[in-house]
Amino acid sequence: MVQAFGFHLMPYKNMPEDFNDKYESAWVNFSNSHFDHELANELYNSYLDELEYCEEVGFDGIGVNEHHQTAYGLMPSPNVMAGTLARRTSRAKIAILGNAISLHEHPQRVAEEVAMLDVITKGRIISGFVRGIGAESYSFRLDPTKSKDRFFEAHDIILKAWTEDGPTSYHGEHYDAFNINSWPKTYQKPHPPIWCPSQGSKDTIKFAAQKRYTYLQTFSSIKSVKKSFDAYREAAEEEGYTAQASQLGWSVLIYCAETDEQAYREAEEHARYFFDKLMVMPRDFFFPPGYIPPEAMQQILKTKAGLGTPGALKFEDLVNNGYILVGSPETIKQKLKEYHSELGFGVVNMNIQFGNMTHERTMNNIRLLGKHVIPMLHELEDQPKAVQG
Repeated sequence: MVQAFGFHLMPYKNMPEDFNDKYESAWVNFSNSHFDHELANELYNSYLDELEYCEEVGFDGIGVNEHHQTAYGLMPSPNVMAGTLARRTSRAKIAILGNAISLHEHPQRVAEEVAMLDVITKGRIISGFVRGIGAESYSFRLDPTKSKDRFFEAHDIILKAWTEDGPTSYHGEHYDAFNINSWPKTYQKPHPPIWCPSQGSKDTIKFAAQKRYTYLQTFSSIKSVKKSFDAYREAAEEEGYTAQASQLGWSVLIYCAETDEQAYREAEEHARYFFDKLMVMPRDFFFPPGYIPPEAMQQILKTKAGLGTPGALKFEDLVNNGYILVGSPETIKQKLKEYHSELGFGVVNMNIQFGNMTHERTMNNIRLLGKHVIPMLHELEDQPKAVQG
C-alpha cells in the first residue's frame, strides 16, 4: 500500500496587502513588527486541530518541519510541535521533516529531543534530517559553503547517540563532541526511521540511497520528481540493492473539494498567497554563494525558475506540472493513480493546508481525502520499479 501523510507548514496568514510593493522577502528581514500574537495563537491551535483530524480520518501519519525568521512557517522548533502532537494523537506516525541539523551548534540536543518523543509515543516518530534552506544561513550567520559538511557530521553524532552505549565521542572538522551519552535512548531500535527531504540535491539523493533512508522530494514538477527517483534507484543498485517504493516519498500541495470547478476556484487564491507572498525572497537568499556547487547551479536555476518571484508561476502551470494536485475526489484519485504508475512512490506527503487557506476549507480538504482518496492509496501496489534506462 501507499502511505498517506498529512503535512503542515503552519504559515502566517495576515501578510500586508502591499507586501509585494514594499518588501523583497518574507524571510530573514521581513520585520516581526507585523506579527500579531492573538492571530498566531488562533493559527497554532487551528493548525494542531487540523493535524489531529488527519489521524481521525485515516491518514497514516502527520508531519511538521523547521524554518526560521519567516512568515512562511511558524515552526522554528518542529520538536515542540511534535511534542504537542505526541499526547494529542494515539495512532498516526509523527514525521519531523525535518530537523535542520546543520544549523545546530550541539546535535546531541536533537538526538535527545527526538529520543524523548520516540519513547513518549512508543515508537511513532519518523526523524527527518535537512540542511536548512539557503535563507537560514543568513539567519544564523553560518558559512553556506560548510552547511553540507556540517550536516553529515551532525548526522553521525546523532546516530552515535542513538545506537552506541556511552559515553563515547566524535571529533570532526565542525563538531567536537565529548561524553555522548544520551538519556533517554530511542524506543525504536536501532533508531527511528530516517527520511531525507530535498528538492532534488544529487548529494542528498546519493546519501539517502547509501544509508537506505527514505528520500522525500519536495516542491518539484513531476519531471523533476521522476528524475530524482530514478537517480535514487540507480544509486541503490550501485550499493547492491533494489530500492523499494517505501523508500521514495513525494511531497505535494493538495486541495480537494466537492467539484473540480470549486477546487480550482478556491485553491488558486491560496496558491497565489503561498507562491507570491510566503515564498518570495531574493535569489541570494535561496542560493547563498557556496550553498550549491557551481556545476549544479545552472540546472537548479532552470528547474526552480520562478520560485521566489511574485507572479512568475501561473496557477495552471503549477497544476499541469504537478506542483499542486487540485480537483474533486475522483480527479485527485485519478491523478494519484497516474503519477504512482509513472513514479513508483510508496509515500505521499500531502500539504493539506497552504497559503491563507481557511480552517474550514482545510478541514473539508482533509475530510474528503480521508473518505475518498486514502482508501484508494492503501489499495495501490507497493512494488519497486526498475531503474529507467
